[in-house]
Amino acid sequence: MTAWTLIVLSFAVIATLTGLYLSLRQKASVLRYRSAVPARFAEKVSLAAHQKAADYTVSKLSLGRIGQIFGLLLLLFWTIGGGLAWLDGVSQSFGLSAIWTGVAFLMLFMLIGQLLELPMEIYSTFAIEARFGFNKMTAGLFVSDLVKQTALMFVIGVPIIWVILSLMAGAGELWWLYAWAFWTAFMLFMIWAFPTFIAPLFNKFEPLPEGEMKTTIEALLNRCGFESNGLFVMDGSKRSSHGNAYFTGLGNAKRIVFFDTLIKQMEPIETEAVLAHELGHFHHGHVKKRLVIMVFTSLIGFALLGWLSSQTWFYAGLGVENPSNHAALILFMLVMPVFTFAMAPLMSYFSRKNEFEADAYAVDNSSGEALANALVKMYEDNASTLTPDPIYSAWNDSHPPAPIRIDHIESLLKARA
Repeated sequence: MTAWTLIVLSFAVIATLTGLYLSLRQKASVLRYRSAVPARFAEKVSLAAHQKAADYTVSKLSLGRIGQIFGLLLLLFWTIGGGLAWLDGVSQSFGLSAIWTGVAFLMLFMLIGQLLELPMEIYSTFAIEARFGFNKMTAGLFVSDLVKQTALMFVIGVPIIWVILSLMAGAGELWWLYAWAFWTAFMLFMIWAFPTFIAPLFNKFEPLPEGEMKTTIEALLNRCGFESNGLFVMDGSKRSSHGNAYFTGLGNAKRIVFFDTLIKQMEPIETEAVLAHELGHFHHGHVKKRLVIMVFTSLIGFALLGWLSSQTWFYAGLGVENPSNHAALILFMLVMPVFTFAMAPLMSYFSRKNEFEADAYAVDNSSGEALANALVKMYEDNASTLTPDPIYSAWNDSHPPAPIRIDHIESLLKARA
């Protein structure tokens, strides 16, 4: 066992134990306050809804802990357990060229990963989500989605892998720079193409019907000077009763999408306030900043991969006796989350900071009271806990906990009074 092996194993175990510890803290906090609705929400959230959120959260946490342990075992299997060496042998047996052998290797790896995750996905959908009244998906729709996802994985994955492996093999020492440029262009293309070509494969998108809600939303867009490619309602209810709204696309392809479940839950002014919050992200440049961060971090990642792929210890310490470009890609994808796990609190901090800024924009351009009411409805309808553990939340949550977020909105309202 090499020093590199010990380093990876140590970080993997630490990351898993930390995740388990935080999960247990969250469970304890949720159960501790299960018997009573927090005083500030007592008039808006029923005890039954509060307890449902607690039980739903605990169930998801339990499945998450199983997933964390399984993820560690899977990492050990693929690396020091010899899984990648076995898969490489299977790929080599097809008698293909070096590049196409690599394509087969990576596609088989992803397909096996999808199959191994399938039992937990089925349990989450048809046991947990169904038990709490959220699942609307039939077995037929689940299989249909799975087939489409697998087909997309091959249609999109094969050419991407082929291009990157070709660059690794023939573009010289700076292959990683060219691969990064290709990857960046592809990601930007996918952000543009997703709403038009991929999302409709899974859901129907209908224009927001005429009426008070559309009039209210269009007035908000005009006040904020925001242009989009349309307002759409997505049939999210055919899979789940969870409600949401989101922006998608870039440039002229930007769309505003509302789940049909959200439309049913909200008053027009509340929907406007939720949309104003999302517009706040664009106003403050959060979307562009995240794109810049994504491009910059992927550059660092490709540069690091370029160096690691030439180091024999990188392979030998992780169970790969025959170094190859395709093995380098898989090893990098396997071990990087182990080391970037510790960055989660920092990422969560900046994400919550962005949420506060977007809330402030919504208060300035819509109704702060309506935003607060809408958030409480969304927390209740989605069975989100109102009593998270502070440390768990700081580490994992991209959005501020409900009490803190509502306090922030109310403080903004007082300051503007």
